[in-house]
Amino acid sequence: MDALYTAVATATHGREGRAVSSDGRIDLPLASPVELGGDGQGSNPEQLFAAGYAACFGSALGVVGRQAKVDVSDAAVTAEVGIGKEGEGFGLKVTLRVELPDTVDEETGRKLVETAHQVCPYSNATRGNIEVTLVVE
Repeated sequence: MDALYTAVATATHGREGRAVSSDGRIDLPLASPVELGGDGQGSNPEQLFAAGYAACFGSALGVVGRQAKVDVSDAAVTAEVGIGKEGEGFGLKVTLRVELPDTVDEETGRKLVETAHQVCPYSNATRGNIEVTLVVE
């Protein structure tokens, strides 16, 4: 694959540090959530992954919607990223909640969401590695 764009970010001190993008648009403190024993006073990798996945999936949905001539411009995607013990390490699971406009019928909406799941780079990266559940609302 030839990359059309490459994002660059650096994190220091793991979950208790700072994340900064090469262009400076992201510059934020990191902290483990309270549920994982941290103070919760910063963003965490799961939140950043959720935000990226939700945005990317929304874009993929827009692409497949335009191809199908279905207006999904008012759709909203919420990504829930869970972390937990998996074997000796940790694993992730994702639920993508897609809220479609009322003008999109249930069957069409489901097909668009499933097609977006085949197109989305995050979905392609996680397929076979992370459990992803699609919920169409």
